[in-house]
Amino acid sequence: MRTYAQYCPIVRAVEVLGDRWTLLIVRDMLVGASRFNELSRGLPGLSRALLSRRLRQLANAGLVERTGDGYTLTPSGEALRPLVFGLADWGARYAFGDPRADELDPEVLMWWMHGRIDTGSLSKRANIEIRVNDRRRTFWLVVEPGDASVCYTDPGLEVDAVLASDLATLFRMWEGEFELLDAVRAGTIELTGQRWVVRGLPEWLKLSPVAEYVRAARS
Repeated sequence: MRTYAQYCPIVRAVEVLGDRWTLLIVRDMLVGASRFNELSRGLPGLSRALLSRRLRQLANAGLVERTGDGYTLTPSGEALRPLVFGLADWGARYAFGDPRADELDPEVLMWWMHGRIDTGSLSKRANIEIRVNDRRRTFWLVVEPGDASVCYTDPGLEVDAVLASDLATLFRMWEGEFELLDAVRAGTIELTGQRWVVRGLPEWLKLSPVAEYVRAARS
């Protein structure tokens, strides 16, 4: 590995963390991803070969260790939390404008959303059909006590509610630019179906881990 040849702790940190994708791998691990396939699904632009290489580099640097069924952050890896979310705060304030077309991947959004469902208050299963109108794509979010999954083909279950909008609006809601209920009231997101699901989804969906920084920046 080429170094910057400067004796400085900032330089040493950049040598460990400055490679493409490295901080995003750490980001996803900080919010709960631990298995190789989970990391790969959340970072679809990253090849599996490069993901393997980056994980080895992080392990060699003492930030990640291999477990029986995946990977976990070491204490030094966990210590990156304030740095990573400090970047989220700065980015929300000074670099987060309108979404670009290449940033809007519906499958990534659905994968992120299913991982942020709080199933603790559910007493039975709900099948929520999500329609991405401008992409003519449909997904199904199946939530039940203790589990949430996203289906890219019809699971064959009765649909309990339908959530529909364009992809950019769904991303903006997910990132915390506005609340789901506010968007429903404004008519930019449609949410219809059984009352207990329509009332429950805004509580079950906890939005992006960086939503609080986006809200603060917008306010």
